[in-house]
Amino acid sequence: MFVTASTECFPDRSNEAVLELLIDLGFTSVELALNESAPGGWMKPSEVLADTDNAIKRCGSTARMDIAALSIQSDAEGTAVLDEFEAICKLAKALKVVTIVVPSSPLGTPFNEEIEKLKKMVALAALEGAVVALKTQVDCMTQDLETAAVFCNHVKGLGLALDPSCYTTGPHKGKAIDKLLPFVRHTHLRDSTKDEYQVRVGQGEIDYGKLITQLQRVKYRRALSIHMTPMEGLEHPPEVRKLRLLLDSLL
Repeated sequence: MFVTASTECFPDRSNEAVLELLIDLGFTSVELALNESAPGGWMKPSEVLADTDNAIKRCGSTARMDIAALSIQSDAEGTAVLDEFEAICKLAKALKVVTIVVPSSPLGTPFNEEIEKLKKMVALAALEGAVVALKTQVDCMTQDLETAAVFCNHVKGLGLALDPSCYTTGPHKGKAIDKLLPFVRHTHLRDSTKDEYQVRVGQGEIDYGKLITQLQRVKYRRALSIHMTPMEGLEHPPEVRKLRLLLDSLL
């Protein structure tokens, strides 16, 4: 396992400034967020689709930092979602990135429809040597860990991007995550309580030592990705560095 951080940690900074700051904070790799409209994105999925060669150049300019994963937040609908995803899979192959994090669909999405979409994504990723990691998210289908496990059991090759905060703060808080661990292909980490999704490092209830031990038992050898957003009245870079040091000390 190794510690990395998402570009979404610093949504108000330019790409170059984010990389410079992460290097100053002691990181050697980065998770690139491909967001259509949310802040903190390295570039937009629609831009990857429109000009994949240019996307390869832009995403390859990471100041010698390794790229731990690509994460997607798209505004596309219908078949355009898969068109963008196929382009991002080609981007991942060119960058030698294995893990592609995709969001969970909103609550109310038909189950069979989601299964079919995920099967198509996994097949497209496999063609380029990539792995799909479905993110566990509050207010989305994977907020229920039982549903998240069913997705992975029904879609061969599908993995999870485990966000423990989803099961610390969400409506299914307090449930054991053991059944999800064999499917974990990526992680998103911050500190959380039962009532607050993100709090200062050390003031939350997430037991990182226990989580790392659980992941070691299933032979997880991928990223522990810090995914913290700025908090009002708090200097953010030292908090990100604090979590990096904590995670490094546990490895």
